[in-house]
Amino acid sequence: MRCLRIFILALSLVFVPFTQGHASTPTNVSTVERFIAAFNAHDNSAMASLVAADIEWLSIAGQQVTVDTKGKDDLVRSMNAYFESCPSCRSELSGVASTPSRVSAAENASWQAKTGPKSQSGISVDEFTDGMISRAYYFPAEK
Repeated sequence: MRCLRIFILALSLVFVPFTQGHASTPTNVSTVERFIAAFNAHDNSAMASLVAADIEWLSIAGQQVTVDTKGKDDLVRSMNAYFESCPSCRSELSGVASTPSRVSAAENASWQAKTGPKSQSGISVDEFTDGMISRAYYFPAEK
């Protein structure tokens, strides 16, 4: 009977939503969803409206963390170049978990290459300050 109680407790911990009890969390998740929608529309203005002025865009690969962009203007310039090089690029969220100050998402990216449709999956973690995305961490994509 004790093992059954422990099993039920463990299951309840796994299935309790990360967002429970955190008033700002649904807003943060909505912000990430709006950011992805703006990305898919290639709308840099909408993307910029959701990030802090000192946004940092970081890539994580093993023990290395690379700062890809720093500041809203740098992010917009980088996205302009990215959208120009990949006009068919799109992203979808396939899973989201959140805490009061972070939103983690599984993302599925897709695009049209010369050899046909391509896709890959990745994990992102967006950190929030005062309701704005202040730091975005991207882990290596997987095919």
